[in-house]
Amino acid sequence: MITPQKLASNQFDHFYKGGYRIGALRNGPGGPMRPEEWIGSMTTRFGEKTMGLSTLSDGSYLRDSVIANPEQWLGAEHLNTFGASTELLMKLLDPDQRLPVHYHPNRKFAKEHLSLKHGKTEAWIILEAPAGASVGLGFGKEMSKPDVSKMVDARDSDGLLASLQKFEVKAGDTVFVPAGTPHAIGAGIFVLELQEPTDLSALLEWNDFAVDGVKDGHLGLGFDTVLDALRYTPIEKDEASKLVFSNRLFSNSDQSVFTAVADPYFRADYLAGNNSKVAAGFSIMLVLEGNGNIAFENHSAIDAVKGDAILIPHSAGSWTLSGASGVVCRPPLAKDAPLAI
Repeated sequence: MITPQKLASNQFDHFYKGGYRIGALRNGPGGPMRPEEWIGSMTTRFGEKTMGLSTLSDGSYLRDSVIANPEQWLGAEHLNTFGASTELLMKLLDPDQRLPVHYHPNRKFAKEHLSLKHGKTEAWIILEAPAGASVGLGFGKEMSKPDVSKMVDARDSDGLLASLQKFEVKAGDTVFVPAGTPHAIGAGIFVLELQEPTDLSALLEWNDFAVDGVKDGHLGLGFDTVLDALRYTPIEKDEASKLVFSNRLFSNSDQSVFTAVADPYFRADYLAGNNSKVAAGFSIMLVLEGNGNIAFENHSAIDAVKGDAILIPHSAGSWTLSGASGVVCRPPLAKDAPLAI
């Protein structure tokens, strides 16, 4: 169905604990081991055939509908630049335990070793966080492959966690995570994540998690190979100023959530709902507060209530959000498309 529509909850089991806040917000099943929801997803879990895919209101997969009707979903300019891909994956993460120290390969590595078009650059929009919460992003000092390999082999979870640079976060903050950067999210931090459309994660530690890292922690490549995708240099102060931001949500005015560093990968904007106007294009609107509506150029209006995830095709035309607020996530513009690898 190529019309604006509300997406049903898409939670499923994972290897870490959580998910109750997702269930409460999105009317889903909640936890205890469903800490992620994949929203507007054309992406499957690594190694799976359908797990992770979003279902439309007629029961079909969004993936299949986009492939069959790409110009209606995506628009001609997007289609000519990126092909029949939304170019993004939107998630909710609700970890009741901290995430393990892990990282994701970039596009070059993914193409060379996995024959994939995308890596996994991602970004986090902090929806809730306990007092004093922090995330780990990048090593605190320069490391070497032998240094890290030794800790992985020794199952040194404490050492790997301590090796990360910590950034304190609160609700409304955002963190951009370049591919290859080691990272971890603290327990209790509720995150809206935006990323490239893959499920590529390499684990550096897994002691307290329901996963066999020896078997499943290296994308089937072996640790010696997958560690070549890891960034060993720290994030310096100047770079951090482009990656970590405060107070990007819950304001009285519309604003971009990220800086230009995200433009080749995805876009996200906070919409305050004061007749917020959005140009035509594939969009996913997550309503975080209020009870309002969206008026479309080429479709009848629909209501927009806290917890709604609204999928909007290019063919709906431009649209206006009133009476509710939240985050709209969109693919990169064609002009910002990264150079082919």
